[in-house]
Amino acid sequence: MFPRDVASDRFISVLTKNSMALILAGGRGSRLMDLTKWRAKPALQFGGKFRIIDFPLSNCINSGIRRIGVVTQYKAHSLIQHIQHGWSFMRGEFNEFVELLPAQQRIQEEWYKGTADAVFQNVDILRSHDPEHVIILAGDHIYKMDYGRMLAAHVGAQADMTIACLTVPVADARAFGVMTVDSSNRIIDFHEKPENPTPIPGSPGSALASMGIYVFSTDFLYEQLERDARDPDSKHDFGQDIIPWLVPRHRVYAHRFEESCVGTTGVSPYWRDVGTIDAYWEANMEMTKVVPDLNLYDKDWPIWTYQEQFPPAKFVFDDDDRRGCAIDALVSGGDIVSGAIVRRTVLFFDVHVNARSVVEDSVILPNVRIGQNAALRRVIVDRACVIPDGLRVGFDPDEDRKRFYVSEKGVTLITPDMLDQSRYPT
Repeated sequence: MFPRDVASDRFISVLTKNSMALILAGGRGSRLMDLTKWRAKPALQFGGKFRIIDFPLSNCINSGIRRIGVVTQYKAHSLIQHIQHGWSFMRGEFNEFVELLPAQQRIQEEWYKGTADAVFQNVDILRSHDPEHVIILAGDHIYKMDYGRMLAAHVGAQADMTIACLTVPVADARAFGVMTVDSSNRIIDFHEKPENPTPIPGSPGSALASMGIYVFSTDFLYEQLERDARDPDSKHDFGQDIIPWLVPRHRVYAHRFEESCVGTTGVSPYWRDVGTIDAYWEANMEMTKVVPDLNLYDKDWPIWTYQEQFPPAKFVFDDDDRRGCAIDALVSGGDIVSGAIVRRTVLFFDVHVNARSVVEDSVILPNVRIGQNAALRRVIVDRACVIPDGLRVGFDPDEDRKRFYVSEKGVTLITPDMLDQSRYPT
């Protein structure tokens, strides 16, 4: 781990001040089914009050990186609106900013064709800000990380490119870029989503996987993007094209996540890809534990977001058959639990749960209304849904599939369209 003395902190501060981050937030996230029908995956709500994009943005701010571009493409309206409302506190006179970079066909008359092309088409904007280093981030993962430590490791190794990595089970590694490193953490082999991932030497059940977080020395990045853009056979993607080409020819190093992760209470560093219905539900459910593996209450590394102004949450009625209570739950502003029971559930803001309803092991997104005598178990209810009186979901999967989507692990997704509502979530 990079030493945390006064001199190194000062060195890291200079590095982050002279760097720029690009967050790639244009992905659809199709495995999230109807949750991303009207919004990009980074705009999806998480943890009771946040959106997924808030995590890389907050990591940048907390790391001291205050020049940030957010690259958008797929159905970005709610994402753009969220950033405009919640991330406009940066001070331009201090050369701080969060810039939105939608696909503008600035270099070519095409939409973004891959992750590398998304950066290439914004090279003129990068040049105008003249950073010494560029850190490229995925906009759709949940984690806390000090990017300054990774920048310091990049400079210390005299690397051309550095890739953040974490240890994953070999069985899961097929979904990642998998690397092999030497004793100095220089990458000597890399394969994107291999059918037979190479395990870590001496640890046959584990593999070293890319987190989709890259640091480049800026001039080197420009050279490689221009070279890749000229290649007619390239898919213009970092994982499929840029990295495999660089590894045998240049100094590409791995940076292990445990050296820069923060806010983790568990044994392993906390990082979640919430790219499926089951993964999204599980990650939210983790937040209801007495001591979650990710600390959202950490004042030293807070997660920033835009908060709509709502009154305090309220629990009303205390009769034997109509008692308003929430147990092992996250409850947000504007929520009213009126004679209902909520257990092991994440309630986002402005959710009303009415008399004698029971909600268990569920994720309820904002502006939802749950009628009386309803019973919901292991469900995700999308924004603006109106759950009718007496509806029971989560008890009979075959019956649920007639109206809703049921995942492989038995989590039921309910959206306004499925309930024949005319409103669309943001």
